[in-house]
Amino acid sequence: MEIVVVGRHTEVADRFRRHAEDKLAKIEQLAPTAQRVDVEVTHENNPRQSGNRERVELTVRDKGPVVRAEAAADDRFGALDLALDKLIERLRRANDRRKNRFRNPTPMDTVDVRPFVPTPTPEPVAPTAPSEPGETVETQLGDSPVVIRQKLHSASAMTIDDALYEMELVGHDFFLFIDADTARPSVAYRRRGWTYGVIALDTACSLEAAAVAVEAARSV
Repeated sequence: MEIVVVGRHTEVADRFRRHAEDKLAKIEQLAPTAQRVDVEVTHENNPRQSGNRERVELTVRDKGPVVRAEAAADDRFGALDLALDKLIERLRRANDRRKNRFRNPTPMDTVDVRPFVPTPTPEPVAPTAPSEPGETVETQLGDSPVVIRQKLHSASAMTIDDALYEMELVGHDFFLFIDADTARPSVAYRRRGWTYGVIALDTACSLEAAAVAVEAARSV
């Protein structure tokens, strides 16, 4: 399992890299087929955020859904520990779900996905937009201090239940997906407690088009 440590707007010392590699070695017990773990370290320069100035995001790349966790603290070693605790809990939940599905398989209905209807060729994408799945691009909005972070993700049809499950694995409050029952681009989002909501667009798309066109801008 490869462990990749990168810094965003900060330098990462070898001491921290070695510490992260030692800590993350235990992930192989819960995710034996994991190919890579990405560790992204971010430093916050705002003095008002001194208590959370170091942020660590962990992402497990496996054959199944991406599992992600992040945390912030006054030092990156503490942030790593907090993020790792969250990640381990999500990996355990993912393992429990796989075991339950293996014991109680649910028959899958045939999905009737509408054929893709060609649309007029769009204008060329700006050079600052991501063009490959997994690519991340940050763009400053004009002369303002606003920075927009864009990510491009591959899409596959899934049920609402699976969408909520994957949303919990990455620790976000929303999740963009293609509804397997309607073939519509949809967003699942967290409300209060164990209540969720789903918003869908009044249009259907083919999975081939969705794999290229679906964007999920996930705040970091």
